[in-house]
Amino acid sequence: MTRQRLILLTPLALLGLLVGLADPNPDTMGEDEDYYMQELLTREQHNQVQMLEKPVASLPDRYDHSGRSAARTVPKGKEDRSTADAKSVNNKKSEKNKKSILKTPDGNTDGGQYNSIKDECPPMGLETLKIDDFQLHASSTKRYGLGAHRGRLNIQAGLYEDDLYDGAWCAGRNDPLQWFEVDARRLTKFTGVITQGRSSLWSSDWVTSYKVMVSNDSHTWVMLKNGSKDLIFSANREKEIPVRNVFRTPVVARYIRVNPRSWFNSGSICMRVEILGCPLPDPNNYYHRRNEVITSDDLDFRHHSYKEMRQLMKVVNEMCPNITRIYNIGKSQSGLKLYAIEISDNPGEHEVGEPEFRYTAGSHGNEVLGRELLLLLMQFMCLEYLSGNQRIRHLVHETRIHLLPSVNPDGYEKAFEAGSELSGWSLGRWSNDGIDIHHNFPDLNSILWESEARKWIPRKMLNHHVSVPEWYQSSNASVALETRALIAWMEKMPFVLGGNLQGGELVVTFPYDKTRSQGVTREQTPTPDDHVFRWLAFSYASTHRLMTDASRRVCHTEDFAKEDGTINGASWHTAAGSMNDFSYLHTNCFELSMYVGCDKFPHENELPEEWENNRESLLVFMEQVHRGIKGVVRDLQGRGIANAIISVEGIGHDIRTAADGDYWRLLNPGEYRVTARADGYSLVSKKCEVGYDMGATRCDFTIGRTNLSRIKEIMEKFNKQPIRLPMRQLQARGSRQRRLGT
Repeated sequence: MTRQRLILLTPLALLGLLVGLADPNPDTMGEDEDYYMQELLTREQHNQVQMLEKPVASLPDRYDHSGRSAARTVPKGKEDRSTADAKSVNNKKSEKNKKSILKTPDGNTDGGQYNSIKDECPPMGLETLKIDDFQLHASSTKRYGLGAHRGRLNIQAGLYEDDLYDGAWCAGRNDPLQWFEVDARRLTKFTGVITQGRSSLWSSDWVTSYKVMVSNDSHTWVMLKNGSKDLIFSANREKEIPVRNVFRTPVVARYIRVNPRSWFNSGSICMRVEILGCPLPDPNNYYHRRNEVITSDDLDFRHHSYKEMRQLMKVVNEMCPNITRIYNIGKSQSGLKLYAIEISDNPGEHEVGEPEFRYTAGSHGNEVLGRELLLLLMQFMCLEYLSGNQRIRHLVHETRIHLLPSVNPDGYEKAFEAGSELSGWSLGRWSNDGIDIHHNFPDLNSILWESEARKWIPRKMLNHHVSVPEWYQSSNASVALETRALIAWMEKMPFVLGGNLQGGELVVTFPYDKTRSQGVTREQTPTPDDHVFRWLAFSYASTHRLMTDASRRVCHTEDFAKEDGTINGASWHTAAGSMNDFSYLHTNCFELSMYVGCDKFPHENELPEEWENNRESLLVFMEQVHRGIKGVVRDLQGRGIANAIISVEGIGHDIRTAADGDYWRLLNPGEYRVTARADGYSLVSKKCEVGYDMGATRCDFTIGRTNLSRIKEIMEKFNKQPIRLPMRQLQARGSRQRRLGT
């Protein structure tokens, strides 16, 4: 008997596993409802349940006094229960209230859209691409770009929908015989389905109700029942907000089908789907072994609320008090502090010659993977430092590192409240006052390019440190509090290199982010440091586990793996006022954006794998702050000169020295002629060579005062009056001049 026959379940056995849920009766739902009001009501009901389900965190108990994790994280693939299975709420009053909320319209507690999620499994991975295209099938397809492979939760269509990349699976015919199928490739405990409509600017397509069928051989199918009747699940009310239906009793099978029964009357059968399921133990399963990623790091792999984030940062600070410091750079629109943690051998102090690096995350509040990666990074660096990891110790001793995990805590709290699968593509993206923080900076590109066109550079205007316009600084300007806090922070700290972690794609973007040609949405727009930016981007992408993998599936519509996982921001899509462009044009800092995952808000059980995907990249990119040249610009008395300008021949972008006269100039290997100059000082040039080994080349400058500056200084000292010398000194000077014949 073959192995396949051994695991088959008969239809009767499958029927014994099914328990009916209350029929939502979709026929009573009018198509002329206010769908956005329905969204608010749906989220309100969901939030009430989630508040009762959510366990209470106890972060400080997680670590022992030695700084090591007291409870080792169970690696992904080593357990079959979901995170929700492992957690329980012990409060009896909460359980009682929960039962009352979960009653169906007929008074039973057996069903409804929001069943108890006690036995809910995590997503199988349609959104995260763990489920590959060959595991998705459909009864029919409208065209290739709307095939089953596009039926993934939150997948996005391109601006101009085409035959390759559209935003859903759409059936070729609109009738009740259509279905969307997922092959789990092994016996799986299915616990629920999440659905969305089609991502489209031009079409309105979504399914309003559906049935679910399961099978072990893809030939014999069993319908989930409500008593003796087929169970019908209520689906979407509009195309973007995900709707989750959890089975009261899990069902075990290999295949699962979603069978649409009704759809928006002005649209077609189109769906984006996620399946909740736990693979059953099968150590001989080839597909499971091939895709398994296990981490050995003892870290806190879960999503953290704002309060839990603060607690975790405090824990890290208490574990490593000698190398960490917590501070805040300002407040959000709702009053939440923007907390950062500094990791350095002398926290709170800028050391001459030591470069400053920053990572930020969460400017779009619903892109939460970057936030969690920075929380994991600070834990990892603390633990590895304590354990004597020489690489981490060298990085901490030679670099002042700043991590700001949540730029937009207000937006994050909105997404966090809805949950990883139900927050959709945009909930929580903006600040509380509706501003996209990452693109809220002043447009300095236009100011620079206009000055270049008028040939004001370099005489009337410099090619760096472009001033912030006056209108932008006014209290009436549409500038988020978070953006103002970021600008003040960027101006205060002499950052050399920075990365902001984004989500929803797998690519690293670098400036410029705005196209130079007006009215053009995509155009290669390089900076004078394009070669340096390309190297910096590649250093992250090439060490990521997936970004440069040519065989990986594209997240949405762009195949960035063909470009080595990197792209010039403006050649992807133009964006004025980005953080990257502002950082480059207003400060010394070279800033890039890392899009660290296709799923903006992955389930908790995905965090260990995402950490493994990004850990090496996060470290390698930090180390690039030590590439190029560094030094100190001093006067003849050995004092550091602040705001001295460092120019590199052939590169039309200068930088300035910090308050102590030290500077860092990122450069690729090669020989460069470098010039240092400052107001009132003579300029000095020298050749500086950058090698291939890691570590910036030392290139110091000593510059003297000009004669004109000394005269001006003397005149200022004497209130611009002629200097009256004693008669004896004047006579002596005259006799010396006569002897010299002058």
